[in-house]
Amino acid sequence: MRGTARTGPGAATRSVAVLVLVLLVGVVVRLPWAGDLGMHAATIERLRHDLLDPGDPLVAADAPSPYYTPWTLLLGCVAKVTGFGVFMVLRIAALVSLGVLLTGVWAFVGTFLDRAADRWRQATVVSLVLLCLVLLWGTLLFNWSGFLGLNSLALTVSYPSTFALGAAFWLWALLRRAGTWWHFVGAGVLWAVILLSHQFTGVVASLGALAMVLGARPWPARATWLRLAAGLAVGVLLLVCWPYYRFFALFGVGGLEGIHRSLYRDLLARFWLAGLVGGAALALRWWRDRRDPLVLFCLFGCVVFAAGGVSGHWSWGRVLPAVLIPAQVAAGLEVFCAPRSAVRAAFGWVVAVALAVGAWAQSGTLGYVLPRSVLPPPVTANYREPWPGYQWITPWVKYGDVVLAKTFPARQIPAYGAYTVAPGYPDLFLGDEGARDAAVRTYFAAGSSRAERVEVLRRYGVKWVVAYPGDGGLALERVAVGPRGQGLYRVG
Repeated sequence: MRGTARTGPGAATRSVAVLVLVLLVGVVVRLPWAGDLGMHAATIERLRHDLLDPGDPLVAADAPSPYYTPWTLLLGCVAKVTGFGVFMVLRIAALVSLGVLLTGVWAFVGTFLDRAADRWRQATVVSLVLLCLVLLWGTLLFNWSGFLGLNSLALTVSYPSTFALGAAFWLWALLRRAGTWWHFVGAGVLWAVILLSHQFTGVVASLGALAMVLGARPWPARATWLRLAAGLAVGVLLLVCWPYYRFFALFGVGGLEGIHRSLYRDLLARFWLAGLVGGAALALRWWRDRRDPLVLFCLFGCVVFAAGGVSGHWSWGRVLPAVLIPAQVAAGLEVFCAPRSAVRAAFGWVVAVALAVGAWAQSGTLGYVLPRSVLPPPVTANYREPWPGYQWITPWVKYGDVVLAKTFPARQIPAYGAYTVAPGYPDLFLGDEGARDAAVRTYFAAGSSRAERVEVLRRYGVKWVVAYPGDGGLALERVAVGPRGQGLYRVG
């Protein structure tokens, strides 16, 4: 399987990669809602109104937040200058992030290719690596920010994690080609921006950066280590000086283990394609070079992931991209870069079959772009409906109003400018998060008295309640009805 010519397998590979990118652009237009989209929309909305002191993005409190990052600050400035709605800004963010990711993969893969390789060959190799990154996973869907599976990326393409991953590929490429002081200083700045923008991806980027340095051929000279130390110092200085939250205080924050427990479940069904095909590619690379950077990268990720499982630090499972990305990149590279033609041909067919299986498993992603009615039943079986949103409350609820709601609506309502009593997501620097959660439970509890419920409304300045008729609470004036009978109630 040569795949390097302008026609044949190479052209087919490039065409499929283009179709995947077209699908992702279609997803950006639709912007399906799931997961943390409300948090990121709320963050941009707060920065639009106050760039210097935005306060907590979810509740009416003066608290710092790790969601105020260099990337979201830039998006907040775009929203403030252009006057675009927050969801339009998120679409712009998604397109820019896709561009950063695509060019980052191109730059990184290019460091493994002969500089004399023609553009058609390089485009083919990059296209195959991109397909491996989005399709070479498993047969059980897995969606999480910071993971590049096609279905996951469709739901998180506008998240800061996508921008951070794209920037990570640029960081690794820069370190493999860095030579001057300015290269390493730039790498330090980029490293800090990644860590500030999405902390979990920052850990992945750091492990990859370490692997690129330790796997360099020839071994870095003393001058290179000095330049690397200078770049690292610049990065640490930026982390210390970031004004919106104290980065190093995150190391002492707990409460994230429970929600990450699922990262250690169903590993075989979720990742077996990457494990078998990518693992075989890494083994071939290790056989040729005991210090191959992709092999080292995967090993570092495996060590941290295993340590999290053994110690019960389930949040360490977010390092999984450090295991998967090098395996997926290696799978794409081996099809074209293995030294023996027989190995290239055989491995090419293995990768092609694995990509077809992975594409079928994630075929439900088409539902985010095409009407469900035109999709065949086997595809719709893999499709998950996005969340409906709470735009139906906006004619009444204004920016800064406080809404009392349970966890699920509290994950979306702040996207429209309102605050909630309790945050819908873990809020790491909010000191009274536990009291707020207890207040919401008290309001809806069947055994709570009228006085207790009124006290909750007064304490947090609640103007509206969003609830289903059977949720409990006070008898308030209903002003609007949303999907499935959920109501918006005015607090008198």
